[in-house]
Amino acid sequence: MPHSNYDLSKLARFLHLPEAQVRKLAERGDIPGRKHKGEWFFAREEIHHWLERKIGLSDAQELSDVEGVLARNAVEEEPEISIAALIPEGGIEIPLHAKTKDSVIRSMSHLALNTGLLWDADKMIEAVRKREELHPTALDIGVALLHPRRPLSSILGETFLTLGIVPRGIPFGGGFDNLTDVFFLICSTDDRIHLRVLARLSRVLTVPGFLEKLREQPDAQSARELIAETEKTVGSGK
Repeated sequence: MPHSNYDLSKLARFLHLPEAQVRKLAERGDIPGRKHKGEWFFAREEIHHWLERKIGLSDAQELSDVEGVLARNAVEEEPEISIAALIPEGGIEIPLHAKTKDSVIRSMSHLALNTGLLWDADKMIEAVRKREELHPTALDIGVALLHPRRPLSSILGETFLTLGIVPRGIPFGGGFDNLTDVFFLICSTDDRIHLRVLARLSRVLTVPGFLEKLREQPDAQSARELIAETEKTVGSGK
């Protein structure tokens, strides 16, 4: 089988679960996998998207557990994940002047371009549009976590985030009366880092009262300070 696959034992080690539990999850169809000559194999890309969905559906404790698993699998030189630190200077726009789904995608991509860490806004726009067509990234809390289906390392200087908040919620495919007003664009250089950033950001978003306070912030600096203070309450990102 291709080297991009996990076998049962490797996936069990990656997820820090007993092999018997991973086998049971696979047999029930709770985790994407397939048998080849009687042995289970799991495509890395499918496991990545499974974890993505799991993160999106998890509560605070489950998110903490997922982040712990991902942190334990981080390579030694990977730094601690900090959402506040990953948002570069110029990476927050309040208010974000966009009134449609497509104008949000374009505005967020150009915001990323203006940080100097994204080199091709058009490619990012196209990739995010395709991801949204595949499955909307809007959550039922009025937040969308925009990102390409796969990391675009060739057009990124490093992993970073941008944040935009529109004055009024717009239809974006999620809940919250079907309106979304807070948008993060996740620009990751590889799948592993993407999952760690997604888990960390999701933990911050679940802190009681955080989103209400974020929506009240008048400018980029106050929003960044709120994110940094909130991160302290959820502990380390590694």
